Amino acid sequence: MAVWMCSGQGAQKVGMGADLIDIPEVREVFERASDVLEVDLIHLVKEGTEEEINDSFNAQALTMVLSVAIGKALLAQGKRPDALIGFSLGQISALALADIVSLDDAFRLLKVRAEAMAEACTMREGAMLALLGATHEDAEAVCEACAQGDVLLPANYNCPGQVVISGDVAAIDRAEEHWKGLKKKCARLNTAGAFHSPLMQPAADALAAYFASDDAPAFAESDITIICNTDAQAFRVDEAADRLSAQVISPVRFQQGVESLIEQGENEFVEIGYGGVLWTMMKRISKEVDRKRVGTREQFDEYVSTL
Repeated sequence: MAVWMCSGQGAQKVGMGADLIDIPEVREVFERASDVLEVDLIHLVKEGTEEEINDSFNAQALTMVLSVAIGKALLAQGKRPDALIGFSLGQISALALADIVSLDDAFRLLKVRAEAMAEACTMREGAMLALLGATHEDAEAVCEACAQGDVLLPANYNCPGQVVISGDVAAIDRAEEHWKGLKKKCARLNTAGAFHSPLMQPAADALAAYFASDDAPAFAESDITIICNTDAQAFRVDEAADRLSAQVISPVRFQQGVESLIEQGENEFVEIGYGGVLWTMMKRISKEVDRKRVGTREQFDEYVSTL
């Protein structure tokens, strides 16, 4: 048994998933998602250009759908996780794999979330910055020193030595200058705005309205534990709408979530999705656990062979 980690946006690449499409369960998930999202995702993985793949909506759709498709194919092979944890967008993938939401509802939720976040980005310009070598306390101190009345706060607690901060562009500029002044390295993220910050409040409001509407997804209980990004605790179905709305304005506590699972005795972590970003983070979080990744056909076949 293992913890499955569902990838977040950012590791998309031309050809991602193309070598997996001939697996029946993978193709079925891609076809269903294409119908709901009104995007030919199979065409994108087989023939999509770099510009098409990096389109914000397409990147999110491909990232989530590939994680779900791989997970469904593994379930069909008899693999089943003890627990699931997703990174930001990956939390929706985790909900689908745990059958807390249906596939169609998961894809509709993806569409609403992506469109709401894109709209929020047009309302107020923001940016994100990865502070390399930063502790959680370092990141919080930088935000306190550099906000100067603007929005600036930690957005992603990724792993030891990597915290991403998010906020108004002017505040991010000050934080970058400040961190470099300390002879530390940092990197701007290629995002459309200040995700997981209060600048996404319009998106949170749009999601809350969606969950209150007649089109809202139905949430079911699951016997698979999901760790919630907002507080690194087990996801509760009776709080699903509030948690999913709050997630877009709350920090992603990936490191804390993984550490809580390790404390519970989990010792195998498998990234389900393309790129291996979470697989890499795991090495920094714990060198004691077994790390695997399943994002290509070779990795899929190798993992299935361990049945």
